[in-house]
Amino acid sequence: MLSFTRSFSTSRRALVKVAVLGASGGIGQPLSMLLKLNPLVTELSLYDINHTPGVAADLSHIDRNSFTKSAKGPDQLKAALTGMEVVVIPAGVPRKPGMTRDDLFSSNASIVRDLVDAVGNYCPKAIIAIVTNPVNSCVPVAAEMLKKRGVYDPKKLFGITTLDLIRASTFVGELKGIDPMLIQVPVICGHSGETIVPVMSQCKPKIKLTDSEICDLTKRIQNAGTEVVKLKAGAGSATLAMAFAGSRMVDAIMRGIKGQSNVIECSFVEYNYEEAQYFSTPILLGPNGIEKNLGLPKLSKLERELLKIAIPILKKNIKKGEDFVLT
Repeated sequence: MLSFTRSFSTSRRALVKVAVLGASGGIGQPLSMLLKLNPLVTELSLYDINHTPGVAADLSHIDRNSFTKSAKGPDQLKAALTGMEVVVIPAGVPRKPGMTRDDLFSSNASIVRDLVDAVGNYCPKAIIAIVTNPVNSCVPVAAEMLKKRGVYDPKKLFGITTLDLIRASTFVGELKGIDPMLIQVPVICGHSGETIVPVMSQCKPKIKLTDSEICDLTKRIQNAGTEVVKLKAGAGSATLAMAFAGSRMVDAIMRGIKGQSNVIECSFVEYNYEEAQYFSTPILLGPNGIEKNLGLPKLSKLERELLKIAIPILKKNIKKGEDFVLT
C-alpha cells in the first residue's frame, strides 16, 4: 500500500530557494508563512503585483534562519525568479458563490501563462507547482508555454491536488472517529468536481465503509470547495486549507530534491490515461522532481465507474488549456 509522507523535515544539511508568485493573496500569504516556517527553505522570494514589500517585511520578523525578499510588478519578475529552485503559483482570481473552478479560466489562464513564461525565461530548471484554479486547465497552459520556450520538463511540472487528499482524510476521520492524521486516501484523476476521484478502497489503515458512506464522502470531497465558497458568502474561497495543502506538497518536493527516500504524494502531472494527457496519480519524488509515476492504485467497481464519468470532463478541461496557448 502506498504511504504518503507528511511531516516537515528538520534537516539543515541542504536548503532550497523557493518563490511564491501571488504571495499577497488569500492563499499566497498563509502559504508563504508556512514556507517561512519550513526549515528546508533557505530563501523565500515573494512576488505579486501589490503589497509584497509589506508581506515580506512581516514574514522577515519571524525567527527562522532564512532570507525573505520581495518583488512587485512584472518589471521585477527577473529579480524574483533568478536562482529559484521551486516556484509555487497561487496567483489568480478566487471563486465566488455560484462559480465553478472552470469559470475562473478566462482570467486565471492568462495569469498562469505570463508567470510561467517568466519562469521559463529566468529559472528554466526550476520545479513549478501550480495552485491556481482551474488546475485541470492551468497545468496544460503552463506545459504549452514551457514547450514554446523549449524548456518543458514533464518531471518538473505539478498541479497541486493535495487539498483533495487532506479533505478525504479529514472527512473519513470525522465519520469514523479516527485521527485524520493517521488516515491516507489516494485521490486520482483531476481537481474539479466529478474529476476528483477518491480511492476509498485503498484507504490506509483499512476502514470499513458502506457503499452509501463512500458515495456521501465522495460527493462531499468533490464539492468541499463549493461548501467553503458558499459559507464565506462572497469573502473568498478555500484559502487556509489550500495554503496548508500547498505547503505540504512543496515540502514533499523539497525533500525529494534533497534525496529523502520514499517521498510519495498525489499530483496532477503529465500521465496519459485514456487519452487524457494529464492525470493525478501517486508519484515518487526525487532530486529531479518526479522520480517515478506509480500509476493508478487498484480500483473498486464503484471507483472505476466514477473514473468513467470523470475522464470525458477531464479531457475537455485539458484541451481548453492547450487551446488557450496554441490558438
